[in-house]
Amino acid sequence: MRVPRIYHPLHENEESQPLQVGQVLDLCDEAANHVGRVLRMSEGQALVVFTGDGNNYPATITQAGKKNVRVTITAVEANASESPLAIHLGQGISRGDRMDFVLQKSVELGVHAITPLFTERCGVKLSGERLLKKQQQWQKIVISACEQSGRSYVPQVHQPVSLAQWLQDLPPALRLTLDPEAPKALRDQQLSNAHIQLLIGPEGGLTDAEIAQAATADFQPVRLGPRVLRTETAALTALSVVQYQFGDLAGVSV
Repeated sequence: MRVPRIYHPLHENEESQPLQVGQVLDLCDEAANHVGRVLRMSEGQALVVFTGDGNNYPATITQAGKKNVRVTITAVEANASESPLAIHLGQGISRGDRMDFVLQKSVELGVHAITPLFTERCGVKLSGERLLKKQQQWQKIVISACEQSGRSYVPQVHQPVSLAQWLQDLPPALRLTLDPEAPKALRDQQLSNAHIQLLIGPEGGLTDAEIAQAATADFQPVRLGPRVLRTETAALTALSVVQYQFGDLAGVSV
């Protein structure tokens, strides 16, 4: 039976300190609720805690209730599941559960950071408190995907911004966007460093003006094939190809 993996965020004054063998830890409310109420785990059972620092912390439950769960750390293990690529996905916000799906699967495919983007054809209107709650919801989806996929680094869902703002704030990287009519295929792209920024439009795609903005910011159009892909398909296909071409999917037999 697979040992459950549980995310426990550290307090600000603990962030620079890894957990230690023998350390007793009271799980945060959300983690305790999941362990005690959802999984119904009990004293003596094993789980793996991760805090986002890249380590796994095997632990044993020493006290279990529906609201409070205490564990003792039994080992510290470096987690080698991270991709060698630092991929920042700029994803046009889409309706319904499509955005949730992209976030979840992009984490499984090793994305390093995600910025939801408001674009001209974005049909989602969010601001103020609703926008903050949506960002928090998206971050929870990312955490859950880390628990499931075995990652111990938690990609950050950045504050949603306009495409123009995102393009202004980016550090140096290989910058790619998809275009089925682009003269160059993604597989023919050359990687000069481990940093990649991938821009994916929303439902309906980017406008001509937005494509021009991206080109001015050195985003190179590349094609995946002759067909037009839905926004969620485009993001996950591009991530898969990039990871196979340059990352840790290369040479993996399924």
